[in-house]
Amino acid sequence: MVARTRTRRSVSRVARHTDDHANSAEIANQRKSSSLPRTRTGQVRASQTVKAMLRLRQLILDGHLKPGERVPELALVQHTGVSRTPIRAALTQLADEGLLEPSTSGGFLVRQFNEQEVFDAIDLRGTLEGAAARRAAERHLSHDQLAALRDCVGAMDTIASNRKLDSQHFYDYVRLNEEFHRLLVALANSAVLARAIDRVLALPFASPSAFVLAQSALPHAQKILTTAQDHHRAILKAIASGDAEEAERLAREHSTLAKRNLQTTSAQETHMHRVVGGNLIKLNRSSRSKSNKKTPTK
Repeated sequence: MVARTRTRRSVSRVARHTDDHANSAEIANQRKSSSLPRTRTGQVRASQTVKAMLRLRQLILDGHLKPGERVPELALVQHTGVSRTPIRAALTQLADEGLLEPSTSGGFLVRQFNEQEVFDAIDLRGTLEGAAARRAAERHLSHDQLAALRDCVGAMDTIASNRKLDSQHFYDYVRLNEEFHRLLVALANSAVLARAIDRVLALPFASPSAFVLAQSALPHAQKILTTAQDHHRAILKAIASGDAEEAERLAREHSTLAKRNLQTTSAQETHMHRVVGGNLIKLNRSSRSKSNKKTPTK
């Protein structure tokens, strides 16, 4: 009873939140809304399911529902104003995406991920984005067709070249970085690839920008952005020149930055709260302690 009361209080707190906490995970949910099942009530039922998904996802990502904790279906009904049928559809959808897992006693539990699972999700995104970059290069796109991607890279260059980066610069960079990766997939002109990548991005820590805000607190944040921008420009150049093999190689290599950034961020555990979905990741304490015990550079 105490645990149930605590969960209901958590749900109540989030119910009073505003949309200021909107993030890339919610955007992924909205993209997926068109694929949700319809009934005779059509859009009304679908919109209620999306509402429930967004609220439940936020509860999970904000840490109000902990890994291993049972999702309180009745409490969600009370605090969202959504009936049980859309709530159950949202739970099933989030379980299909990987954020929840079935409980042996019925219902769903919030899932926890270890570092290797996060690495696997990032690797999968890199493989798919590599395929998208190859496909885009093989299409031999015109200068005009690449204009949006070129403008995006230019805007990110402007931010990365700033010697005094503040939090707003990083927020702007996140938005542009998400746009770069969206454009990359769109240029492949493949609905199959787009759906596959959307599915991977349902796990927020697999997002291209998952660790960017956490990096903003690190002393070498400038260098991290500079390296990422070198990759972005190289990918654009390979696609523009029609070098499919190089475009794929670079896009896959680019995704490995996220894995290195996870290792760097997890070594500074206090920064993990800046990672969307970071509360779901069980860190490898042994590897982190080794990282912290490295001999200082002379």
